[in-house]
Amino acid sequence: MTTENMTALHISTDKAALDVAMIHQFLSERSTWAIGIPLATVQRAIDNSLCFGAYLDGRQVGFARVTTDRATFAYLADVFVVEAERGKGVSKALVAAVMAHPELQGLRRFMLATSDAHSLYARHGFTPPSRPGALMERYFPDVYVN
Repeated sequence: MTTENMTALHISTDKAALDVAMIHQFLSERSTWAIGIPLATVQRAIDNSLCFGAYLDGRQVGFARVTTDRATFAYLADVFVVEAERGKGVSKALVAAVMAHPELQGLRRFMLATSDAHSLYARHGFTPPSRPGALMERYFPDVYVN
């Protein structure tokens, strides 16, 4: 992908290419959902997920991970683009790559949670739950706060 304001964007599922320190720093310091998350927890999440890195000129500028059985269910989490590259189409390309991944086709349910990017996900068919009364959760928003 290229735009006038951005050189070639490369999206990869190669975990060896991920900048884990950058991912951890963003999640633990700048995200709205994982403040204080330990590095070991981020690494374990990466190890057990299908991960997508977005790169400009070899530098990681975005991340997304999917927890999935690759057959019936997936959960999209930790989607972000660094502040300097926002508004340039990186998040659109990143989510499009996630949705096009061959191991994420034909799933019965694909879920996510977002507080501010509803329009980004709506263009890929995400909607509020059709049966919200059927969904339950255990939610501990301060689990990483000491």
